[in-house]
Amino acid sequence: MQPFELPQFYVPWPARLNPHLEAARAHSKAWAREVGILAPEGKESSSDIWTEHDFDAHDYALLCAYTHPEAPEAELDLITDWYVWVFYFDDHFLEIYKRTKDLKGSKAYLDRLPSFMPVEPAGATPEPANPVELGLIDLWARTAPGTSADWRRRFVEATRNLLAESTWELNNINEGRVANPIEYIEMRRKVGGAPWSAGLVEHAVSAQIPARISESRPMRVLKDTFSDAVHLRNDIFSYQREVEQEGENANCILVLERFLGVDTQRAADLVNDVLSSRLYQFENTVFTELPSLFEEHGLEPRERRDVLAYVRGLQDWQSGGHEWHMRSSRYMNKQANAGSPVGWIAGGPTGLGTSAASLKRVAGALGLTRFKSFTHVPYAPVGPTELPDIYMPFPLTLSPHLEASRGHTIAWARRMGMLDVAPGMPHSGVWTEERLAGFDFPLCAAGIHPDASGPALDLSSQWLTWGTYGDDCFPAVYGHARDMAGAKAFIRRLPAFMPVGSDVAPPPTNVVERSLLDLWSRTAPPMSPYAQRRFRRAIEDMIESWLWELANHIQGRIPDPVDYVEMRRATFGSDLTMALCQRAVGESIAPDVFRTRTMRNLANSAQDFCCLVNDVFSYQKEIQFEGELNNSVLVVQKFLECDKGQAVAVVNDLMRARVQQFEHIVATELPVLFDDLDLDAAARERLNKHVKDVENWMAGVLHWHRETKRYLEPVLRETPTVGRLVYGPGGLGTSAARIAALRGVRGPWGADAPPARAPARIGTASTASWIEQRKARGQKA
Repeated sequence: MQPFELPQFYVPWPARLNPHLEAARAHSKAWAREVGILAPEGKESSSDIWTEHDFDAHDYALLCAYTHPEAPEAELDLITDWYVWVFYFDDHFLEIYKRTKDLKGSKAYLDRLPSFMPVEPAGATPEPANPVELGLIDLWARTAPGTSADWRRRFVEATRNLLAESTWELNNINEGRVANPIEYIEMRRKVGGAPWSAGLVEHAVSAQIPARISESRPMRVLKDTFSDAVHLRNDIFSYQREVEQEGENANCILVLERFLGVDTQRAADLVNDVLSSRLYQFENTVFTELPSLFEEHGLEPRERRDVLAYVRGLQDWQSGGHEWHMRSSRYMNKQANAGSPVGWIAGGPTGLGTSAASLKRVAGALGLTRFKSFTHVPYAPVGPTELPDIYMPFPLTLSPHLEASRGHTIAWARRMGMLDVAPGMPHSGVWTEERLAGFDFPLCAAGIHPDASGPALDLSSQWLTWGTYGDDCFPAVYGHARDMAGAKAFIRRLPAFMPVGSDVAPPPTNVVERSLLDLWSRTAPPMSPYAQRRFRRAIEDMIESWLWELANHIQGRIPDPVDYVEMRRATFGSDLTMALCQRAVGESIAPDVFRTRTMRNLANSAQDFCCLVNDVFSYQKEIQFEGELNNSVLVVQKFLECDKGQAVAVVNDLMRARVQQFEHIVATELPVLFDDLDLDAAARERLNKHVKDVENWMAGVLHWHRETKRYLEPVLRETPTVGRLVYGPGGLGTSAARIAALRGVRGPWGADAPPARAPARIGTASTASWIEQRKARGQKA
């Protein structure tokens, strides 16, 4: 019996079938025999990974004919061969290495495979020793010619991830460990292969992404949302085979069963909700981010056509992949209904109490669940948050220079113009000295960098002050006015105040620029140009993410959960603040070490903990007093349709899971990394010091949140109006408030201003109440 009933999927684009299907079927079988994936006809044995019957039942040609409906015959043959190869690789790896739990053999096998795909056309390859290697040589020789170096680099990287990260699944099987939700989504992209599929989409539609935008946020999000939707759909269809029959534990339904403590049906429905949300994010990116990307990078008409052809190719893949899953023998689909939502109602559950379930499933299939992301009423009173029991296993140590740094930081902020309204100086006057003292950023710096010298602690404290000041004044100046053009102009200027090499900074025109230039001039000189660029990149990522937050406010949209987690690392300034506690290590650790999966996961798990801590502590400040939409507690509330207390509990469970993942990496993966990289004793000691710095960072950030006055309700009620003008007053007579905010004034009421109220509009509490009153009187609303 099926372990759950398949949900109603959101499939917004029609599936189409390539007319060259039969030719691809014949070609792919002949090719599979040629490279040894299938035994010669009549010579099958029980030890074969696939029999001819298996091959025919899986029908990879049908998958490719659905996912690439416009590909010419030769191109469809090539694409189909790639998918035969990748599915064979997956099943071969399962039988040879996963079932036998052969970690050492699997690593040697996986390390060889990228050498059969040289990025440079003239690169030599080893002699193939098995069907996987032989097939890869043939495929790359037929694929690489005519492609750009940028495409080859990206495709090889995606293939390498697909191959190498298979050991992550194997390690979890050996340990009986199920990943946490954030880790799972992140790693599933690599082991699941959909980014690799996205690269083949470019090849199939003959439309390669221009190199200058291939790493941009919109293109990354399109690839990631495509990948997540493909993988989550596969998890739903393959749960029975993977979890119940093969003993796999890399499946999102299983992940949510364990993490949320829900039954299989509820977990499957939630996975489908995440899938739909990722498709909504895909559509939102196409319509709201691509147009400005085209203009800002000056894409030529042909380049724009190529990007849109790629987008259409990704859409075709989604719909075609769904159709194939409904038909392939690999998956649980016997009772699936590929028709419309109306067809499901006719055959679905009936009787008392089932209508609500039916309507909800239909709403999901039609994409109507997207609208719950637009229904939040800003400035709703939420009250103080009851803090959960936060798991923190690392001890806190504070710098002995803390008290001195407090005085130095306030004096620096005063010199920079942060504490007073400066005539003619935009972005000034957001804070008072009393408020800055209550924020106590030196306390945070003293925890994350406890062994810093006095001057180094001052510098860290002032970087934290600058980042938070910018984060506060940015929505005050650009949020209420919905001024995306002005915001982009402001953001685009800031990197110029972090010159590298012979670059010279322009004269600063506001408080943020002036203080940034001052900090950079004191931070950068001891660094190499590489370290300077890396540090500047961390700052650029943070300030660029402010535009993402502003875009969500302009749309009135609570972010997609996955997009939120990944962007939150940037909006929190995680790379910047983490770099402050690592300056002592300097460049003694090779950059390649930080690019390994182990070190990336180590950093991401620590960063997510601190970001989520901030969201819990700042929930009332952001939701009630600032009209924020970008907070994980609110994201969880809307996504799971639960109350604040339940959402805080879920976020706290995520925080605990990320810290425990950090501990797991340190205990089990870091020693393996040391051996894999053959690090000497000194290098191991430096990496262990780096880990200790990250532990200090997490403990210090948590301690600061517990002690700062930034999130206390009495302080929030005294906060100047300028900090709460994201959704501020609208209508007749309010323009003066808006102009005052843009000039950096605290508003027309001065420092003792009452909290700003949300404008009356359809969907606000006041409007809804008015409608209900009129209905009660029998009048038209």
